[in-house]
Amino acid sequence: MQELQNKKITRDEFESIRKDVLTQWPTGKEVDLDKALLYHKSLPQKKVFSYVLNKAKEEGQTLTQPRAGVPLIQDQIQLLQYLQDVGDADLLPTTIDSYTRQNRYKEAEIGITESVRSNKSMLNGFPAVNHGVTGCRQLIDSLDKPIQVRHGTPDARLLAEICYAGGFTSYEGGGISYNIPYAKDVSLETTIRDWQYVDRLTGLYEEEGCPINREPYGPLTGTLVPPFVSHSVAIIESLLAAEQGVKNITVGYGQCGNLVQDVAALQTLQSLTEEYLRKYGHGDVEVTTVLHQWMGGFPDDESKAFAVISWGSVVAALSHATKVIVKTPHEAIGVP
Repeated sequence: MQELQNKKITRDEFESIRKDVLTQWPTGKEVDLDKALLYHKSLPQKKVFSYVLNKAKEEGQTLTQPRAGVPLIQDQIQLLQYLQDVGDADLLPTTIDSYTRQNRYKEAEIGITESVRSNKSMLNGFPAVNHGVTGCRQLIDSLDKPIQVRHGTPDARLLAEICYAGGFTSYEGGGISYNIPYAKDVSLETTIRDWQYVDRLTGLYEEEGCPINREPYGPLTGTLVPPFVSHSVAIIESLLAAEQGVKNITVGYGQCGNLVQDVAALQTLQSLTEEYLRKYGHGDVEVTTVLHQWMGGFPDDESKAFAVISWGSVVAALSHATKVIVKTPHEAIGVP
């Protein structure tokens, strides 16, 4: 194996790896890059993450995005339609289940079957690989807002292939931020290589006029991560992504609680990321920011929970974050 480098993967090398990636689960056969590009080009701009984020940045707006994911396609559609129409979310999520995050697709398939049988969600997210390109497109076609894949997958190559072909226009994660907080027995070298593949795939779509937003996972382990640590990871992952052809990157930060520090952190994250991208020859990359509202323990009392949420909203507004990942007052009870 070649030494790990921040160097663009050649098309021949990419296609060689791709043959193996698409055979990891039967739905990989549904992926057809040419058809996927046509589908992306048919999407209106209001459903394309990069366009909506860039417009918000230009207009000085902060967009809202929740987290949400359930196992069955129709249930996920209903959930996102509710968040879109009743919750007035600006951006929509699809949170992936834990089995898919660990590439355990057989168990995810069992979870789908059990969810149908019991009429209850037996997975903690949406198993996009199992639903395949066709299932993902049902989701995209049913909504009017852009949808992002949010997960936590060290090896997210097949998931990216299927979700991109399915019409998702934003993809969270990176070789560092989706390793250290999520995996204890996978080397950084392995995950960085796997995410170079994801970013090269993103670059291929970009080259054909189909922008896909990429978002390194800012909060890392979730609570009280010093800004210099999360900033460093975000900048490194942005440089890795840009080298592979990514042109739209959202860098993130997890709220720590000190208002002044949090506002300053968001503002410097934007400027530092842009500075280092320019320094290494990627000045054409569009950079936006995301604040993750408090990722730690939440109070049981609803009014206190709303206070925590409001404090995060103040940070997002004062820092001019492009978007904010919002929380719910039910956070203390469990995953909503």
